[in-house]
Amino acid sequence: MRGLVFLLLVAVASAKVFERCEWARVLKANGMDGYRGISLADWVCLSKWESSYNTRATNVNTDGSTDYGIFQINSRYWCNKGQGTTSNGCNIRCSELLTDGVSVAINCAKRVVRDPNGIRAWVAWGRHCENQDLRSYVAGCGV
Repeated sequence: MRGLVFLLLVAVASAKVFERCEWARVLKANGMDGYRGISLADWVCLSKWESSYNTRATNVNTDGSTDYGIFQINSRYWCNKGQGTTSNGCNIRCSELLTDGVSVAINCAKRVVRDPNGIRAWVAWGRHCENQDLRSYVAGCGV
């Protein structure tokens, strides 16, 4: 247990809050533009509303699960937080989603959208991004 607490503290200490265009460029460089038919603007919008581009964001849900990182990936289905039952679809520890090294989070987000729910797995996307003009999320970013 001490080891998990230490890892979480290290993860939080190394977290980063991205600027919108910086995040758009990172996503593009990691193959997210058009991944599974999802636009870069959709990914930037999703990240804005889920975490405000914050790699250390967490949210405890009413069902006891926790959402982690810049994409707010859920512990019940996609990562292992070290307690309770989890599907761990991304085969990772949840703490890995809380660092400024976002490759694990991006790879897990790619795994989530391969699920039948696709991008609809994120409630914030449906509330704030779906059927919206998202050009402003990548405007001026050169992507």
